[in-house]
Amino acid sequence: MNKKATKEKQVNKWAQREGTPYPLGVTSIGQDHACNFALYSEAATGVTLLLYAKGDTHTPCYRYAFDPAINKTAHIWHCRVPHSIMHKAAYYAYRVEGPDDPASGKRFDPGKILLDPYAEAVYFPPDFDREAACKPGPNAGKAPLGVIHTHAPAFDWEETVKPEHTHDTIIYELHVHGFTRHASSGLSPDKQGTFRGLIEKIPYLKELGITVVELMPVHQNDPQEEDYWGYMPLNFFSPNRSYGSSRKPDALMNEFRAMVKAMHQADIEVIMDVVYNHTAEGDENGPAYSYRGIDNETYYLLEEDRRRYRNDTGTGNVLNCADPAVRKMILDSLRFWVKEMQVDGFRFDLASIFTRNGDGSLNLDDPPLIAEISGDPAFAKTRLIAEAWDVSSYQLGVRFPGITWMQWNGQYRDDLRRFIKGDPGMVGPVMTRLYGSDDLFPDSAEYACHAWQSVNFINSHDGFTLYDLVSYNRKHNEANGHDNSDGMDQNFSWNCGWEGDKNVPEDVMKLRRRQAKNFCCLLFLSNGTPMFRAGDEFLNTQHGNNNPYNQNNEINWLDWGRKEENKEIFDFFKRMIAFRKQHPSLARSRYWRGDVQWFSPEGGAADIAADSHSLAFYLDGASEGDDDLYVMINARWNNLDFTIQEGTAGEWKRVIDTSLPSPDDIANPGDEKTIDQATYTVNARSVVVLIRERSV
Repeated sequence: MNKKATKEKQVNKWAQREGTPYPLGVTSIGQDHACNFALYSEAATGVTLLLYAKGDTHTPCYRYAFDPAINKTAHIWHCRVPHSIMHKAAYYAYRVEGPDDPASGKRFDPGKILLDPYAEAVYFPPDFDREAACKPGPNAGKAPLGVIHTHAPAFDWEETVKPEHTHDTIIYELHVHGFTRHASSGLSPDKQGTFRGLIEKIPYLKELGITVVELMPVHQNDPQEEDYWGYMPLNFFSPNRSYGSSRKPDALMNEFRAMVKAMHQADIEVIMDVVYNHTAEGDENGPAYSYRGIDNETYYLLEEDRRRYRNDTGTGNVLNCADPAVRKMILDSLRFWVKEMQVDGFRFDLASIFTRNGDGSLNLDDPPLIAEISGDPAFAKTRLIAEAWDVSSYQLGVRFPGITWMQWNGQYRDDLRRFIKGDPGMVGPVMTRLYGSDDLFPDSAEYACHAWQSVNFINSHDGFTLYDLVSYNRKHNEANGHDNSDGMDQNFSWNCGWEGDKNVPEDVMKLRRRQAKNFCCLLFLSNGTPMFRAGDEFLNTQHGNNNPYNQNNEINWLDWGRKEENKEIFDFFKRMIAFRKQHPSLARSRYWRGDVQWFSPEGGAADIAADSHSLAFYLDGASEGDDDLYVMINARWNNLDFTIQEGTAGEWKRVIDTSLPSPDDIANPGDEKTIDQATYTVNARSVVVLIRERSV
């Protein structure tokens, strides 16, 4: 036997006796189907592995106390358990010993059953109890457990090609459960609210024109926490079991894969909204499920007194993204979802947390986690979208260090809302937003940003739906149980003269529909990447609730009956999306530059005075091989005559007039109406789009 073979045999023998520090979590190793367990804890003085058989989650069927002299490498505790033992086990957890000294930031409790942060499936026993995890002492039989053998059988992707969209990118934000849970979804009860239910709705997504689906969080959360939306994650590797038709972990993972595969076969990308900034363990009074009991100081940012948690997320705690072990966990999680589940990208909730140092201060020069994600080859073709703010730090634009990332553009949302609402002084800001927000994403030599980095949106899960935006002047969150104190107060909404949905006069409803079309029209005319929330295309309502995070009921479930009630709006969205795709001149990698000219209604330069509420622009499509567009926007409450400043009468055809009833509000290709004069009356609060075809 040569020296190399002898060395490999020796190393394998060591691994058989001691286990290995990598990979973290539980993995099947060798032909004998043994399992390796690896857990990171820097401050622990002792670790015990607990294995449980099916049917008994109170008493372990096997315990293994790690010997630091044998089963520890640096800060990683590891062991190998033979198949003769493993074949009896279905679940696993840990007990972790160490100082219980909150004044020094250490919160070890050897009585607590702790979930592995790397578990790829989570089991909640019949006696699962959040309160037991909030109190000191044992919680046997009441704690969430990791599932053994969580790797699903080989999944056949059938060489499905991952789609990659550019100018035709249309992002559609949806909640997996709420999207199809309502009986009006037309799905069988076993598919309502599940990944399988999403597959059933792919024909609808294709009809609408969606090319990217953004899933609100699908990581496993705490089922006993008021977290319907999913923004209080318990674990970053396991899919949420409530979104599966099957409770078997292998089947659940493959249901998610089947959904991704079906989306890809339909040429639709799948991106995940991920919450790597805090966990479901909350503040110092919250439950010890996992991270807190394993290594509190490693996983969380603490206040100077070390007893309390920093709360830059507004949810009770903040992950310590400056710590190498936490960064590794986040990167490993991202790689898992890209490699094993084939997702196409991520929207990072409260991504400004990634810039926090270990003391909570900001590092805007070169935060390690952002640099590592940006430079990892595994994410070279992955969409990276930041919500570039948190409770105390607003880093939208080049202030956010992920200079190549896409970003949710909250300024776009606010400026467009204020303009359509009729606030003064908004013409200038809206021109900047339509142009692609080059003030936030400059393409100067220093930054070289792209227009597509701005994710433009009017509405998202945070705040009013589109219909509620034009139906309520104030939030109505009483159902949430916080005396209407939760949710945003500054919504820039306008109820069109009638609060709510009871006994609404027809003229008010007519105006609401027109305002909804105006928002839709300007969103898809803007340079950048458009996103809208599911249901806005048929005026879904949450009845004025702008923060129903804890409402697992019809407030959050899409009412598909409104699609027929508001067919006019659905048709407008569908045709507007098609219009954008047909005109790549609107959505460019770079800015419009000299191809755009801005005008006032009367002619001359656009009027950006405080009392101005209207503008027009001409977009030359020659550089993109596209037709020319002329857009007239009147946010005033009276009709205005616009003089067309480019071309001659008869060259232009009307494609869109949001003041007209369907189907005249937006024409199908070939049905455009010729404009035979140089002026056009743009009715109050409406948008008109003309097209001049270029010969090939």
